[in-house]
Order: sequence, then structure tokens, then C-alpha cells
Amino acid sequence: MTVISRTVRSIPHRSATDTWKVIIDLLAPKFGTARTELESIAGTACSLIAEEQMSEYPMVATGSGPRVRIYCLYNDDAIEGDKAAETPLASAATQGDWKLSLPSPEADLPWVRKALKAKSSRITARNQEESIEEEADGSDASANALNVNMEALKKL
Repeated sequence: MTVISRTVRSIPHRSATDTWKVIIDLLAPKFGTARTELESIAGTACSLIAEEQMSEYPMVATGSGPRVRIYCLYNDDAIEGDKAAETPLASAATQGDWKLSLPSPEADLPWVRKALKAKSSRITARNQEESIEEEADGSDASANALNVNMEALKKL
């Protein structure tokens, strides 16, 4: 699975709200249901951004295209911006059957999950210490694998 990473400048360069707007523009650059769904969880997402969750633990978007990991820069790194990578994605990460996983401290998981569940079935929270499995989105890797008939290839 292909993985793309973006790093967004956050506090104090821009507020948590403005950071979330940049992330929405990366994930869902066109108006539509995905963008509306991302906008609906702004309060919860901004709370996690303000807690600096994405400095070490990415939010992870999965869908029909490559997996997208989004980190945030804070403090001096956010001001300097040398490590930022905010270029638009080649395609919207929210195409097809997409999902977004937000990192959360374990102590906050109950309220974060409840808040997200009230707004979206596609956006969830995970313990920040948990990794996202390569096929956590439920797809079967073998279904997407390229099968090559080596015998037929040798005859060419």
C-alpha cells in the first residue's frame, strides 16, 4: 500500500481551527459530503490539534487511493516552517469508501469517540499509541494484488 505524508504548520503559526481548515482542504478539496462531514467534527478535531496530538501521531486517511498520514508542526517548528509539507494531494483522500482515524490520548478516548460517533461513521479515534494496520480498512490485500503469470511471460 502506498503511503503519502503531509505535515501542516499549526500553533502558533495558525490556530487549531485554521489548521483543521488546511487539513480539510488537503483531504477533501472540493465541496461535497466528505468535506461537510469533516467540517462537522471541527470542534473535536481542533481539540486534538490544540493538545498537539499530531506532532508524533498522525491522523490517517484511507480510501480508494493511497493512505494519507497527516502530522502537525508546533511551536518553533511551526513558525519556521522548514519541515512543513502542505502541498495538495494528487487526488482527494476522501474518494470512494474513505475513513479517517484521529489519534487521541487514552484518557480522552471515551469522549472523543462519543463526539465523533454522533457526527460520523467514517471518522473514528484510536489510542495514540496504537498503529494503524496496513489492512485495517477491511480490504483484502490479495484482492488488489497484481497476479503475473510467469509461464506466459517467459513465452513472450
